[in-house]
Amino acid sequence: MKKNTAANINNELLNFINKSHSPFHAVRNLADMLKGFEELKEEDEWKLEKGKNYYVIRKDSSMIAFSIPKNGYSSLKMASAHSDSPSFKIKATPEMKVEDRYLKLNTEVYGSAIMYSWFDRPLSLAGRVVIKSGDDFESRLVDIDKDILLIPSVAIHMARDINDGYKFNPKTDTLPLMGMAAQNGNFLKMIAENAGVSEKDILGYDLYLYPRTEGIVWGANNEFVSAHALDDLQCAFALIKGMAESKSRDTLNIVNVFDNEEVGSLTGQGADSTFLEDTIGRINTILGYDEEHLKKSISRGYCISADNAHAVHPNHTEYADATNRPYLNGGIVIKYNASQKYTTDAYSEAMFKDICNQAGVPFQTYANRSDMPGGSTLGNLSMRHISIKTVDIGLPQLAMHSAYETTGAKDTEYLVNAMKIFFGAGK
Repeated sequence: MKKNTAANINNELLNFINKSHSPFHAVRNLADMLKGFEELKEEDEWKLEKGKNYYVIRKDSSMIAFSIPKNGYSSLKMASAHSDSPSFKIKATPEMKVEDRYLKLNTEVYGSAIMYSWFDRPLSLAGRVVIKSGDDFESRLVDIDKDILLIPSVAIHMARDINDGYKFNPKTDTLPLMGMAAQNGNFLKMIAENAGVSEKDILGYDLYLYPRTEGIVWGANNEFVSAHALDDLQCAFALIKGMAESKSRDTLNIVNVFDNEEVGSLTGQGADSTFLEDTIGRINTILGYDEEHLKKSISRGYCISADNAHAVHPNHTEYADATNRPYLNGGIVIKYNASQKYTTDAYSEAMFKDICNQAGVPFQTYANRSDMPGGSTLGNLSMRHISIKTVDIGLPQLAMHSAYETTGAKDTEYLVNAMKIFFGAGK
């Protein structure tokens, strides 16, 4: 096994992100990191054993991994991240001919994307198709490994005010060009060939645009990492890596990676679904524990909700709070919000600081500027189903929700090391 230096971890992170072009691919690639973990299916009967490790995937895009200690558990340790990122989703029957000359695709915005960051860069498609297999339905992953799409800007000669601020219309401005009109009818053929099925077999699809620019390490001294979907694949990667390199003692260790955080989590596989409580309830029952044991374990437990945080921007330092100002490479960010958009309180804050101190990693603090409300994340949504002490944290980044985001080259290693202490050697 490679030594966990920051450089090695960044290479692993970028290898993971560069092949995780949809939530479906991300979850499958995270599962591949879990060596020695057995996959379970929700529709099957589970046979669980103490001392063993498992994971279960719901609807192809959310995953819960867990480790059961040899002598059973008396509390829970959980960490959560999400698998999705802002993008453009391909609509049904998407081909659109323009004056019988061009062919473009009809899309709709997924999440709160920074739209201009998607323009004038090579794009492609990834996701899944669903086919009928016997009496059942089966999904196949799709990733068109080719520069096939681009959203062209309007020339400044025709949009003289473009640099003075422009309101993009997703119905017209952000539709990607695919080819000349002669290519009409080839969209489904291309998808079918990539999935290894015939066009008539495809009964449904969930496909998203992704930028073709791969992630890199850069800077005068390689201080920075830039890639698509760092929010939140960076945290998902670090949580899974930390768990995979740890060994549970007397706690039920759990990592949740939920889909659809960027659109509110109100899906069957989101943080506000029953996925987590269903899974924990099954584990508790199958291992022979009663409801009282589960309630006590949850009460003694602790959860880390990990979703990236805004770093101080080098060109707009005024957007940051006056006293809570995280920087790239400055360590893990603890997030606070008086309206409880983040779950951190004094108790969960103290517990996480202790984990960082044990791991020897730095931490920073983040709060929104008081006149600039921010978004929420996974912690307070999953707590509606499993009420457990929770802290909201993240890694500092720039350009959140851009097609290409930036983070610090040291920070992924910090979170991996903190997770190893949390799941293994920590108190």
